[in-house]
Amino acid sequence: MVADLDEAIDVVRASGLRLTSARRLVLEALLAARAPISAEEIADGLGGKMTQSDIASVYRNLETLGELGLVRHFHAGHGPGRYVLEGFGDREYLACESCGALESVQPAALDGVRDAVRDLSGFEARFSHFPIVGLCARCAKKRNGGRGARED
Repeated sequence: MVADLDEAIDVVRASGLRLTSARRLVLEALLAARAPISAEEIADGLGGKMTQSDIASVYRNLETLGELGLVRHFHAGHGPGRYVLEGFGDREYLACESCGALESVQPAALDGVRDAVRDLSGFEARFSHFPIVGLCARCAKKRNGGRGARED
């Protein structure tokens, strides 16, 4: 896990790899986003906030940084894969299949879900590569005709 760009650069160099400008750009974009983003968003320069890059170069560097343990990728519903710098700690995600919202949660918040799956089947569930997909509160409320998703 890394806390900032300098630590990420140290990991790249310690692995024997060069810190190319394309690799640095990917690391800077992941740090600037502070949330999971797609390779396309990185290549687009985060909507004009950063320099644009070649999409093939972005994918190659994301793969390399993933092999070094600096970047984690996961799938959030039907959209493109998302990437996040490992330095932001272990997080798991809830993905809305209607609006695409992505909610970050501490892994411990899903322990009850893991326990239920284990009790039902003996299966040890993880949600780090594929988040839990469903409807966010806003979309559930729309679908339920204005009633909240939960009626306690």
